Amino acid sequence: MGKSMRDKTGDDLEENHEINVTPFIDVMLVLLIIFMVAAPLSTVDIPVDLPGSNAAPVDRAPEPIYVTVQKDLTLSLASEAINRENLGAKLDTLTNGDRTQRIYLRADETVAYGKLMAVMNLLRASGYLHVALVGIEGAPATP
Repeated sequence: MGKSMRDKTGDDLEENHEINVTPFIDVMLVLLIIFMVAAPLSTVDIPVDLPGSNAAPVDRAPEPIYVTVQKDLTLSLASEAINRENLGAKLDTLTNGDRTQRIYLRADETVAYGKLMAVMNLLRASGYLHVALVGIEGAPATP
């Protein structure tokens, strides 16, 4: 009986020192699919009736500047009616050009949210970024 003596290193498989990334790619693809399915669910628009606030009132300036949006969407600054085009100029005269002063925005509850945002955009375009929304103090949340 003859038996050949071979070198053991010739028959054995060589060790692979590289990382096998195939399982990692599979895991990443599964995570990608999960996030693609879950992302639209987190951005669904749901109609919401926002509740009233019963937060503690904040200290106001000695002479606050009120911009009021009335039911018929006319604007009032302090106690006089103004045009939307003149809002920035009138605010500049009242604040002496100090655009860091807080402007208090109040609106009738029948004013649509989009219309209120349009007035806030007018204030922002005029350079007044410190806007506070005014509500009834201590009002219970409406059901």
